[in-house]
Amino acid sequence: MSAPGRFTGIGVGPGPAGLIPVAAVEALNRADVIFLPRARSSAVSVARLCLAGIPLRPQALREIEFDMETDRDALAANYGRMADAVAAEVDAGRHVVYLTLGDSMTYSTYGYLLSALRARRPDIEACTLPGVTSFAATAAALSWPLGEGKERILILPCPDDTAALRADIESHDIVVLMKIGPRLPAVLALLAEMDIARHCAFARRIGLPGEVLCDDVAQLDADSASGYLATLLIRRQARVERPL
Repeated sequence: MSAPGRFTGIGVGPGPAGLIPVAAVEALNRADVIFLPRARSSAVSVARLCLAGIPLRPQALREIEFDMETDRDALAANYGRMADAVAAEVDAGRHVVYLTLGDSMTYSTYGYLLSALRARRPDIEACTLPGVTSFAATAAALSWPLGEGKERILILPCPDDTAALRADIESHDIVVLMKIGPRLPAVLALLAEMDIARHCAFARRIGLPGEVLCDDVAQLDADSASGYLATLLIRRQARVERPL
């Protein structure tokens, strides 16, 4: 009887190759199977792009498709199928790795997969390794300090209602806005109306083809910047240099 396998979740990227912990590289080198998620609407796995330059055994790589669903039943079915695929490999005694963009536990597909796997097979050994969040990568790419002193930071998916977003901005020093998608034009219009656009920053597809980096969104063209893998850093008031 083969030894039991195990499962590891790893955050990669976002964007520039090399943003990955040493422990994650070691886990990838030991892995028998590496699942690379790919959106059904995309021709390439972005997670694969984030591993550029890291030597991996080609036979271990397996792309797994997922749909960008909002329906809860469809999501549950999708991650149930993925959990079954992981469990089958682990049962065969293999070390299975699943890659996700950014941090493993921050607005990540991996969280859904891990929940589905635990619901089916709580006996499976699972380990999660953290990654770099998209907002940390955005702040670093633009040299944009993300929280100083006692500044209050709110991290949220972009609301559909701009009035709700205005209230969030007015009650926090910094708002990290994720999952923006087609709402970008409305968000930029709100920031202009609040007269704060010039000290807000935006990034999309950091380190990847089609990268957009902007530290003054008053200059940002919403039509060309809209798309997947976007993060907006909103500062309610202009940053003041703090004495050392």
